[in-house]
Amino acid sequence: MKLRLMPVLLTVLLSAGLLFGGFYAYRQFAVQEPLEKVVSSYEGVKDSHISINRNEVTLKLDLAPGTKLRELVQYVQSEGGSALSGRSLKLDLEQHTSPLLDEYWNDALFSVAEAMESGKYTLIPAKLEGLTLDAKYKEVTATTEIDETNVYVSLSDGKESKFIILPRVSQAMGAWNNA
Repeated sequence: MKLRLMPVLLTVLLSAGLLFGGFYAYRQFAVQEPLEKVVSSYEGVKDSHISINRNEVTLKLDLAPGTKLRELVQYVQSEGGSALSGRSLKLDLEQHTSPLLDEYWNDALFSVAEAMESGKYTLIPAKLEGLTLDAKYKEVTATTEIDETNVYVSLSDGKESKFIILPRVSQAMGAWNNA
């Protein structure tokens, strides 16, 4: 039996094209696009970019000041459906911070780190509110939220915002990479 080269090559190329094209179409239209609609429909999300790999879904978000992070995470996890099945959710937030918000966070950082390390999460809102008594921080609004895995801190001065996600699981000593 003699196989002709041209029909075999065409069959292989056509099969590979259908296989990978079908995989791409499924991933784009059945997984990523519905998740993009869910994320962009949430109030306060100005822009989003989604990256999905085997073990993780990464959301790169541009948020408006005052957006509630914990509620956003819960909304995406509950409405995300098949895009999140078996994958962890990672948020990468675009920061629109100001020198005032950075200085506010730097002043609060030691107390927040101490509360995180000791597991006394109720000290965090008290410390952040205590800083607003200082005259230079009068226009800063601090919001803290908590869920099973993270503590969410949102700082805003009305125009600019800074979002911090602190994992509740203790890690090795060092600086938080998302602060």
